[in-house]
Amino acid sequence: MPHRTPTDILVLHAVRILGYAETARIAARFDLSVETTVEHLLDAQARGWVTRTPFAEDSGWSLTDLGKAHGERLLAADLDRCGIRAVVVQVHREFLPHNVAVADACTAWQLAELGIGEAIVTLDETTTRLGIAADALADFETRLVAGTDRFAGYQQRFADAVGRSSTDPGWITATDRDSCHRVWFEFHEDLIASLGLAR
Repeated sequence: MPHRTPTDILVLHAVRILGYAETARIAARFDLSVETTVEHLLDAQARGWVTRTPFAEDSGWSLTDLGKAHGERLLAADLDRCGIRAVVVQVHREFLPHNVAVADACTAWQLAELGIGEAIVTLDETTTRLGIAADALADFETRLVAGTDRFAGYQQRFADAVGRSSTDPGWITATDRDSCHRVWFEFHEDLIASLGLAR
């Protein structure tokens, strides 16, 4: 049975991988109750690990530098407890070429939408490239989830975004939904946070 990461770590980690998010989205990231999430966020805020910032008519949570360092220590210990550090290291190594390909595909599509650049990029070409990344992500997730369940869900979210993008290109890079770019970015952040690396 895969290792279950403690809830307090999951809440802090959700803030890390989401970057800036409201409470409900943080809770939803690891299928936690809002009440439990609020409790852990307030505790983390009291310790100086997270800060709450108003934005327009809403507010969101983000990590402080202290919280980022503390979260990385917690994740390192959690990886050692479930014994999959070597797996995460290997997955990260194999992920990097795909990361370049996804970044290139998303950037090329954004430039094409804006009418910038000389290359002609079609939607079919873009979704095909992203589909290759989805297949790789399925393999990465299978290996990671065998050791700890907190890596679950990325592949389905990414594949869903790829599928939707064939009729609504907003699913490639939009920031207001679980687009290909957003899900891929979160997975990358999950890997580097787990290993204490920088982008």
